[in-house]
Amino acid sequence: MSTLNETPKANRIHIGVFGRTNSGKSSFINAVTNQEVSIVSAEKGTTTDPVYKPMEIYPLGPCVFIDTAGDNDQTPLQDERTKKTKLAAEKSDIAIILVAADKEDDDFSVEKEWHRFFEERKTPVCFVINKADKKEAKPLVNKIKELFQVETLAVSAKTGKGIDLVRPMLARLIPEGYGEESITKDLCEKGDSVVLVMPQDIQAPKGRLILPQVQILRELLDKKCHVTCLTTDELEAGLSELREPPKLIITDSQVFDKVYEKKPDESLLTSFSVLLAAHKGDIEYFVKGAKMISSLTEDSKVLIAECCTHAPLEEDIGRVKIPRMLKNKIGQNLTIDIVSGTNFPEDLSEYNLIIQCGACMFNKKYVLSRVDKAKDKNVPMTNYGICIAYLKGILDNVAFPG
Repeated sequence: MSTLNETPKANRIHIGVFGRTNSGKSSFINAVTNQEVSIVSAEKGTTTDPVYKPMEIYPLGPCVFIDTAGDNDQTPLQDERTKKTKLAAEKSDIAIILVAADKEDDDFSVEKEWHRFFEERKTPVCFVINKADKKEAKPLVNKIKELFQVETLAVSAKTGKGIDLVRPMLARLIPEGYGEESITKDLCEKGDSVVLVMPQDIQAPKGRLILPQVQILRELLDKKCHVTCLTTDELEAGLSELREPPKLIITDSQVFDKVYEKKPDESLLTSFSVLLAAHKGDIEYFVKGAKMISSLTEDSKVLIAECCTHAPLEEDIGRVKIPRMLKNKIGQNLTIDIVSGTNFPEDLSEYNLIIQCGACMFNKKYVLSRVDKAKDKNVPMTNYGICIAYLKGILDNVAFPG
């Protein structure tokens, strides 16, 4: 059961384990984590869908281990398994390519394909030779190092030999500064007054705050800012009680225009969604994408991608409000496709614009993989908050973290 004291999955470093069927991926993860994370069986293809297991492991800290299906499993479901394994790879901040010590051939085509995939995405990668209890692994270790020029270890998940070296190796591969990036960056500092405008609509059930609000509130408290939380209807009264105008106002994007009308001239204005766009995505690309809305016609096609897989809600921001605003501006015949969760089209070439939600449920690596796909097809991309600011005519007055 998740609690407010746990690090959200999206903020944990994702460590994916990839390799051929029966290379011992599940046994390896169980040995490294010292838990029965994955089902282990001598039967090939036991792991079908990727298994995501949040952990707290020294010296890695909060992380998610991903156990994936074997890459060379010749079954009718292989194509579907490959698709889900690729999705896991796109989410991986660090990749482990596992090779069995008792591998019987010199064909490294599968390993080369994975290594190339991660190199192209600048994902730190290492090799681990498993089952070193079955066969002397040193020749294979030397071969792997020669072929790929990356750190390589020999271990036995069965006996535990070499497992203690895995965690320090992974710690060395963590990208510099990972998890230390500020969401608000230079928009505020210690002692600044910050107002959070948090309307409690149906997307924030009674008694709860949505994740971006919680994360940003915690960061502001850690920064020692002076934080005031208000609902939209109490904004004017709340501002009047402050001795001075706040340095920064952070609002829910849905009320951008209402807050803009009431904010003091001296105060910077941004939104939770905009801050997440800068934190996890490519803010410059998103701003350019929003400005492409003016070039859309009723013959254009827009993709709206939300992370959550909730049932449609009345006045839902992604399914109702943004489509309505777009059609009011462009025309009622504008085509809008909506996807949720990890359902994201492989071919984006048919779209004239992609609008991504704040992605509080996805890690940065995966959000940027979507951005890269859009750039590869020259499709403009933006996010909910930036899109709304543009449609409300206030984008040039929104503050972005530097």
